[in-house]
Amino acid sequence: METFQITVNGKKQDVTADPEMPLLWVIRDLLAMKGTKFGCGQALCGACTVLVDNEAVRSCSYPISQVGDQKITTIEGLSEDGDHPLQKAWVEHIVPQCGYCQSGQIMNAAALLISNPKPSESDLEAAMAGNLCRCGTYTRIKDAILTASQNS
Repeated sequence: METFQITVNGKKQDVTADPEMPLLWVIRDLLAMKGTKFGCGQALCGACTVLVDNEAVRSCSYPISQVGDQKITTIEGLSEDGDHPLQKAWVEHIVPQCGYCQSGQIMNAAALLISNPKPSESDLEAAMAGNLCRCGTYTRIKDAILTASQNS
C-alpha cells in the first residue's frame, strides 16, 4: 500500500491504495463518489470514463500509480449545480433511459468538446464510438452533444 496525493474535481486528496488499484475503485470505494460507473472492467464500454487532464480515460484500467500530478474530473465535478451545457442538453433531449452509461457518455463528450468545441457529426461519431449504450439512445446522445456544442 502507498499513499497518493491526487486532485479530484479541484480538491487535493490523500488516498492509500495498492499502486495497481484502478482509478475507478479509488473514486468509488475510497472517495465514495458513486457517479462513475463500473461496466465491463476491461476499458471496452466507457461507463467508467473520467477526465484526466481533460482527456477521456477509462478509469477501470487506469492504475492510481499513473495519476501523478494530473487533474481528475468526474461527473460530480463537471458542474456543481448541473448547469454544464452537456448536462442541460442531456435533459433537453431526454437522453437517458436506464442511465447507467450516461456519466461515461457525458464525460467522453466533455473531452471531445474541450478538444474540438464545434465537432462535425463525423468527428462526434468517431469520438463517441467506444462508449456503449445498451438502451440505444445514440441518436439522442449525438443530438445533445451537438446542442451543447452550440451553447458552449
